[in-house]
Amino acid sequence: MFNETVGKRSNKVKNVVERGAVKKFAEAIGDLHPIYFDEEAGRNSRYQNNIAPPTFPRTFDYGVIEGLNLPNKGLIHGEQTFHYKRPLVVGEELLCYSEVKKYFEKKGNFGDMGFLVLESFGEDAAGNVIFSSTSTVVISEAVRKVLTK
Repeated sequence: MFNETVGKRSNKVKNVVERGAVKKFAEAIGDLHPIYFDEEAGRNSRYQNNIAPPTFPRTFDYGVIEGLNLPNKGLIHGEQTFHYKRPLVVGEELLCYSEVKKYFEKKGNFGDMGFLVLESFGEDAAGNVIFSSTSTVVISEAVRKVLTK
């Protein structure tokens, strides 16, 4: 179903690790460690600034992958992993993009299921990858029927 999108990459989009967004995200996930929002704690840390929680890149814009037209409803977030070279520092700008790594199908109890694996990246201005994440989107039989109409 999505085999033609494997290898396609989105355009790079500028994202900023904004102080207010980091604080709201930390509050939303219930992690009130001062390293995320207390400026004095950030200055006194080894990073000399506040950092973002590890799952914060979930909030970034990764651009559009041409030809990958997923519905807004019915998808299942299968899993997601993050890999870091270093933490994200409050105030820094990143260029973020995604790539379709693979697509496969399996038969399940509720019909055919599709599995779309996306890899996303965040680079600094020099083009160095700061983080990557791999996520699996599960496409149920019901969603597959809507997409093939």
